[in-house]
Amino acid sequence: MAEAGGENLYAAARNIARALGKDPSAAGDILQILSGYGASGNRGGDPRPTASRGGSNVNYDRALNSLERQISSYIVEDRPIWSDPVDSRTFLDSVDELISIAGDLRSMAGDKSVVVCQSRADELIQQVMFRLQEEFGFVMDRAPDSFDSDDESSGEEDNDTSEGVIVARPITDYKIVIEALQSSVIGDLNAIAVRMVAGGYAKECSRAYSSRRREFLEESLSRLHLRGLSMEEVQETPWQDLEDEIDRWIKAVTLVFRVFFPSERLLCDRVFSDLPVSSVTDLSFMEVCRGTTTQLLNFADAIALGSRLPERLFKVVDLYEAMQDLIPKMETLFSDRYCLPLRHEAVAIYKRLGEAIRGIFMELENLIRRDPPKTAFPGGGIHPITRYVMNYLRAACKSRQSLEQILDQTGNETGSDTRPLSVQIVWVLELLESNLEGKKRTYRDPSLCFLFMMNNDKYILDKAKDNELGLVLGEDWIVKHAAKLRQYHSNYRRSSWNQVVGLLRTEGPYPKLIENLRLFKAQFDEVCKTQSQWVVTDGQLREELRSSVAGIVSPAYSNFIRRLKESPEINGRRGEPFIPYTVEDVEFRIKGLFKESSR
Repeated sequence: MAEAGGENLYAAARNIARALGKDPSAAGDILQILSGYGASGNRGGDPRPTASRGGSNVNYDRALNSLERQISSYIVEDRPIWSDPVDSRTFLDSVDELISIAGDLRSMAGDKSVVVCQSRADELIQQVMFRLQEEFGFVMDRAPDSFDSDDESSGEEDNDTSEGVIVARPITDYKIVIEALQSSVIGDLNAIAVRMVAGGYAKECSRAYSSRRREFLEESLSRLHLRGLSMEEVQETPWQDLEDEIDRWIKAVTLVFRVFFPSERLLCDRVFSDLPVSSVTDLSFMEVCRGTTTQLLNFADAIALGSRLPERLFKVVDLYEAMQDLIPKMETLFSDRYCLPLRHEAVAIYKRLGEAIRGIFMELENLIRRDPPKTAFPGGGIHPITRYVMNYLRAACKSRQSLEQILDQTGNETGSDTRPLSVQIVWVLELLESNLEGKKRTYRDPSLCFLFMMNNDKYILDKAKDNELGLVLGEDWIVKHAAKLRQYHSNYRRSSWNQVVGLLRTEGPYPKLIENLRLFKAQFDEVCKTQSQWVVTDGQLREELRSSVAGIVSPAYSNFIRRLKESPEINGRRGEPFIPYTVEDVEFRIKGLFKESSR
């Protein structure tokens, strides 16, 4: 009869609570009051049976019978318990009582008389925990509906959802937190989590939570247009496509570690607050973030392990610098023991990217060595290898700080003979100049050899001035190469024009002067015809060369013509001698020397 009375009392309490369903807190108060009565109708005291009060396990048996009926009525229902706030509150109260009784029974583990009751309690807790796990998922899955209802009621129709997963809209301000779940939903989840942890099902609760939050992150990441390439796919993808993927990766990793993960950490802390241990929070956060983190790190690792082609340097440096910014954020977010492996993996990949950059930079030396002289470059212009190397070095020095750090750190860690960046670049330029020295020998005309070196050295010098590359090389290097350029200029002028001008400076009788004039015209015409096809790309250098040539040819020619006209032997002859060019004609021909390109 006592059992029947208790059940009737509970049924009455439930009916009253249902009637007050629009005010769950009032219903809870009534249930609490009613549950204070014992089977005899006395109010007050702890309704939970104890051995000292009952003297045996009879009271526990009756309590378990009552709880089993109450709880079973919810467990067998198809509809979610949390679809009704009164039912959820009532169910949690029953769960609390069951967990409390089970705790009492465990404290009497040495008492054989309660073994059966303890077994029954454990079996009932298992059923309850399975149902709570389902309810936990239901509460999380219904969260988008709650948001949709709120948005519609406030007139907002642009909420971005996809198949029940809330997806973050595009973000430009990184100092924000994504409120993925409403406070009421977080409260429900916390209430369930507290019971599941108390019942010994912390891992199951964590699994239910993390699986659904992973969906949010994965879907949000897909909206950033990352392709999620595997290691093999990265190796097979054309570099041009990978450059675009790297740009997207950098944006994604910035968003993930500055917005998504901090928001997830805050949500984890709220859902799993008030728990006796923090490990559930840390484990859940790790499980939420692990998949996304691994995907992002695997891409960076695949790039680090990929080809060492020199043109890959700049994007790999971008990746390295993004990882450099990422490490401190990971140390803050992934500070617990569960996330430690992720943090270690990130640091390892960061170091591998540094090693890759060093290898790529060293490969530039091999590229120069593998570019042997074949045929003479048309017109003695700027060789493609010169343009490539100088533009490469100039662009590389925009990341000067990172490169200096990489070359220094990598050398120290590997114990290899690593040169500082400045020494490394000077060495590359020495290799380039040595390569150009070999190429100049493909020209038969010594003057063209000097012009070729002058063109390329002028290009090298211009690219090294007034930028980061010049700062790395230093002023002494600039001064030294400016002097070398002047020497090439002097050598060109001497080899091209000394013999021509020498004909104009020769003394002798009138016939000798006439012969020299003839020879001068022939040689001058030949040189002008040949060198009008030679290339001087730099406009300033082109004008300097023309002016330099005119500066020695024009005065010599002018003096020669004057001496010819003033020759005593011309007296008594008919008319003046034939003079092919005026001084102005000579200067005009000199202005036709060199063209801008070989086309």
